[in-house]
Amino acid sequence: MPDSGQRVWPAFRYPAPTRISLWITVTVVSGLWAWGAWQRRWISDDGLIVLRTVRNLLAGNGPVFNPGERVESNTSTAWTYLIYLGSLIGGPLRLEYVALALALILSVSGVVMVMLGTARLYAPGLRGRRALMLPAGVLVYIALPPARDFATSGLENGLVTGWLGLLWWMLVRWAQARDDPARPGFLAALAFVAGLSVLVRPELALIGGLALVIMLVAERGWRRRTLIVLAGGLLPVGYQIFRMGYYALLVPQTAIAKDASGSKWSQGFVYLHNFTAPYALWVPAILLIGLALILVRVPAPGPPAGPGASPSLAHRLQSPSAVVLFILASGVVQALYWIRQGGDFMHGRVLLAPLFCLLAPISVIPMLIPRRGWFTSGRNRALGGAAAILWLSLAGWALWAANSVGMGVDGTRVTYSGIVDERRFYSQATGHAHPVTAADYLDYPRMRAVIVAINNTPDGALLLPSGNYDVWDVVPALPPPPPPPGVPMDSWRRQVAPHTVFFTNLGMLGMNVGLNTRVIDQIGLANPLAAHTARLGDGRIGHDKNLFPDWAVAEGPWLKERPWIPEYLDQGWIEQAEVALSCPRTAEMLKSIRDPMTRPRFIGNLNRAWEFTRYRIDRVPEYELQRCGLATPPSSTPPYTGLPATGP
Repeated sequence: MPDSGQRVWPAFRYPAPTRISLWITVTVVSGLWAWGAWQRRWISDDGLIVLRTVRNLLAGNGPVFNPGERVESNTSTAWTYLIYLGSLIGGPLRLEYVALALALILSVSGVVMVMLGTARLYAPGLRGRRALMLPAGVLVYIALPPARDFATSGLENGLVTGWLGLLWWMLVRWAQARDDPARPGFLAALAFVAGLSVLVRPELALIGGLALVIMLVAERGWRRRTLIVLAGGLLPVGYQIFRMGYYALLVPQTAIAKDASGSKWSQGFVYLHNFTAPYALWVPAILLIGLALILVRVPAPGPPAGPGASPSLAHRLQSPSAVVLFILASGVVQALYWIRQGGDFMHGRVLLAPLFCLLAPISVIPMLIPRRGWFTSGRNRALGGAAAILWLSLAGWALWAANSVGMGVDGTRVTYSGIVDERRFYSQATGHAHPVTAADYLDYPRMRAVIVAINNTPDGALLLPSGNYDVWDVVPALPPPPPPPGVPMDSWRRQVAPHTVFFTNLGMLGMNVGLNTRVIDQIGLANPLAAHTARLGDGRIGHDKNLFPDWAVAEGPWLKERPWIPEYLDQGWIEQAEVALSCPRTAEMLKSIRDPMTRPRFIGNLNRAWEFTRYRIDRVPEYELQRCGLATPPSSTPPYTGLPATGP
């Protein structure tokens, strides 16, 4: 592997053929990547969840999903605020188009930066020799259908790709220019980018945090180390303090809802197989390993610390070889984290970042042009021929994989694994090849019906999904108070009427109803009660929690008895849940996010964020009463005997 601790190649010094081939590769690959991503453009339901928070930001309600309830329903803080800034710049442009454009731009930028970083990595070893810079690992990434699916999607995958590509390019430059006198500014920028990791996605702190540690050890002098700490830590630490005081949690609520520290190894290996098998990823793995073994024969410059000197730890850490080992180790660690976690319910999504890391050092390869001094011996000719065969085989696999149907043509079929081809699923379920706007999702089952149900309940109601896709079950709200003098009753009813919708698909629902309609779910992405329940061992991955709708009836201003509640709800459970909500720690947890934000409240939340993050309730009301030591209320419904009901 090319290595240099000296300032030998602070910039590219390629011969013209190599430089031209590099830019042709970058242009063609990025063009194919952009075209492929655009052909599969869409905004997922989870992407629309982010946009609901942005709507609340724009409306002045703060970074929340439901006004009056401080819940962080988005995993990527940076992605939320990036869309918010984009919407301020975009003006009247729809939020969906802002998210689509940003995701596509960042996805393409990440692929460009990873190629430029790898090309820079090999520059010292070539020593001015003419070579063709050909795409290799990057072909694998852009060929995979899930990578093209999530290049848009409204989720933070595009941001992750852009961040990883930028970090890789900056680390390679940092490793190759140890004595650059202009380094302090670049050093601060690199530390800032590494520190953003936890705001891009929490688990990426394993990458960014380790990069900062390596920089601290490798750099010399307290001034540069202080610069790294300040540039890398100021923003994430500042936001963490804000998160703890504002949301009363250490992590986004999505991490609690999905139990990010949990363990489901068996499901994780199912997810890994689900990602690798449809595209025979073992084939490019073998081909790339073969190419990597040939590449290590590219001559490298002399030792970094001078002839006969042993390189220090700092020199070893600030070297291209160390950067390569770092990004490879990061990919392995990220993959292991997600396999341990159980993966995801979206086909391939969370393994794309680990794969991107593993492919980075060989994203492009230098194919040396035969001339005197190279390819003159039979062994070198054999190596050159083998490299050409391996590369052609890789290109052939990429062409096949790019046209693969992946999990199959029926995206609406959800198997026992719980994993789905998310883009194909929503395309087929909505009837839109490219469901981009929230309006496209009105053609998803139940969506138009919920608008009708809200309009038909002017006094307010809790809406629960019915077995009939065109109907919602209605739990009426308590009668509204009388209107002020001179205010028409009908107008007053609609002003004060509370509406809550209890449904899994928060994004399409939240973006198609008003911000004054509370939207909650049973798995805890936006529902604080559901988030604080225990993870179900046999639940669908990513949907491991399931709060009974009885709790939604119990905590709201609804009529809580027959005949106002649906038959499938238990009136006794509702009564028990009402009492369970008075459990002191549960009440404190809810007050921490529902009370007005004041300085004492912020400080109190800051002090108890660890406690509230760990707090769990039992989803069965009777067991929750036992856990809290509360008395079970007398039931107003007769006990079940198995005999037919009698009466007049």
